[in-house]
Amino acid sequence: MCSYSKVKYALVGAGSRARMFIDPLATTFRAEGQLVGLADPNPGRLSYYNRRLVDELDYHEVPTYSSVDFDRMVEETEPDVVIVTTIDAFHHEYVVRAMELGCDAITEKPMTTDAEKCNLIIDTAKRTGRELRVAFNYRWAPGATKVKEVISEGIIGDVLHVDLEYWLDTSHGADYFRRWHRQKENSGGLIIHKSTHHFDLVNWWIDAVPDTVYGIGRLAFYGKENAEARGESVTYDRYMDQDTSSDPFAIDLSKDEILRDLYLENERYDGYFRDRNVFGEGITIEDSMSLLVRYRTGPVLNYSLNAYLPREGFQVAFNGSRGRLEYEEQHGGIGRRSKLILYPMFGSPKELTVTEGVGGHGGGDILLQHQIFAQDTGPDTLGRDAGHQQGAASALIGMAANRSFETGEVVSVSDLCPGLGRASKLSDLI
Repeated sequence: MCSYSKVKYALVGAGSRARMFIDPLATTFRAEGQLVGLADPNPGRLSYYNRRLVDELDYHEVPTYSSVDFDRMVEETEPDVVIVTTIDAFHHEYVVRAMELGCDAITEKPMTTDAEKCNLIIDTAKRTGRELRVAFNYRWAPGATKVKEVISEGIIGDVLHVDLEYWLDTSHGADYFRRWHRQKENSGGLIIHKSTHHFDLVNWWIDAVPDTVYGIGRLAFYGKENAEARGESVTYDRYMDQDTSSDPFAIDLSKDEILRDLYLENERYDGYFRDRNVFGEGITIEDSMSLLVRYRTGPVLNYSLNAYLPREGFQVAFNGSRGRLEYEEQHGGIGRRSKLILYPMFGSPKELTVTEGVGGHGGGDILLQHQIFAQDTGPDTLGRDAGHQQGAASALIGMAANRSFETGEVVSVSDLCPGLGRASKLSDLI
């Protein structure tokens, strides 16, 4: 039996995504890793996680700190790795500071939200020699992995063009407009927060680095102005304490144990409301977006995301020099279904077998957790681990899109982030 020297982890950002890292550390990988500290500006959420660790996960309490005491947490708990699950706009602060204090870092996607922060992370990684892993769990899903394998085998030849259409339904999609994501200064918009998943998959699938981006985006459905234009009255800012029995977009935090304990009961500490009206004022992100992305190796991506639809999932098609590959995932109320069809240039179409994963992101969460926390993972032959430059390559498409939304111009990724380097293949980036 192997014995391991436990890797020590501290985490900053005790929102719902923190469970993705806290739970496996306290259970499956407790022999290989140790959670030594938690930081967040909201003391109620810190207390929630310590109760969960003790009462539900049979772990022990860990020291807690306010986010402003991040340096003190690192100095006192001496982590090897800092996990960052804060609001997106603050990822860079803790990634950079962790590196400067001698730690490696793991961050939730997106790596960050604007070009200045992106350049800062790249410069700090180079200056300190520390490593940053970006948690792109979708790469690890069995369906996404199968697509990568087929393309890598050259069955459809060189990929020349990609179409990707993503659908968010009125459950999942609407939720971004209830919470902090609704303000672009926090999330960078869905074109960064959500679409970074999809851009990363395309970058990885075709092993290419983005070059230029042109995009059009607008708030077409949610928000007060759109509701009033449809003749709908908007009379309140949040759903709590309102009669919302006839409102299909309403959410009752008190009826969901996690949302109640993590957010509703802790509003008094920071005034954060998790149930803002999706047709209220103050929304600054888009809900309908279309992009054209040209890659340094030649292919073009045609991409769209809409966040108010009656279905959930995506479809992607790769047009190659020897054929076409189509992949579709359906999520939501009908359950998760996947379909992968190969169309040879000459010959009959063939449906390929796709294994359905178990757990979040089509099974990707569990596999990513193993890759992060286990110490006997073996080689990553498909290159699914993503460092800071691959994290940048994904987020920069969204950053360039935001610039294009504002200016109506084609935007160069290299102009936004010179630190990305000149590599054409994604696999040549760290």
